[in-house]
Amino acid sequence: MNISRWIKGLLFLAFISLPLWMSIRKPATHAPDVAFTTITGEHIALKALQGKPVLVTFWATNCQKCVEEIPDLIALYKQFHEQGLEMIAIAMAYDQPNQVVAMTKDKQLPYAVVLDTSSTYAKSFGPIWGTPTTVLYGKDGNIARRDVGAFELKDMQTRIEQLLKG
Repeated sequence: MNISRWIKGLLFLAFISLPLWMSIRKPATHAPDVAFTTITGEHIALKALQGKPVLVTFWATNCQKCVEEIPDLIALYKQFHEQGLEMIAIAMAYDQPNQVVAMTKDKQLPYAVVLDTSSTYAKSFGPIWGTPTTVLYGKDGNIARRDVGAFELKDMQTRIEQLLKG
């Protein structure tokens, strides 16, 4: 009986401590020094993109909000890529690579798509606690905006326009 109470107390303490730990641990404010290989075999070093605004989105094929925001991401890419915006979509480690490739083809994603099979990128950019998570970096590599959950398209367009001008 005492062991059961002790275990319940320990679980309760862990349950209460996790949000506190998450709120204390602050995400990085600068783009990490990472390099990607996309699902098409392209190599991208994030550091090489400095001088351009970069939008990085963490997503999963089984995340309804992620799939719903794909048209907005495509619109942003089409609107701003020729002006200098770079975009990278990183599929979470729990996502099946064949499903990511299939959805990329099905939705005709024009931007780079990367698999994060070992959660390396989620740790480097994060921590990433949920999907979708979208991080917008300025030309200097500093975070200009970070959204957990779906972003608001008009606000993101305004921020990207400002980054491209300044």
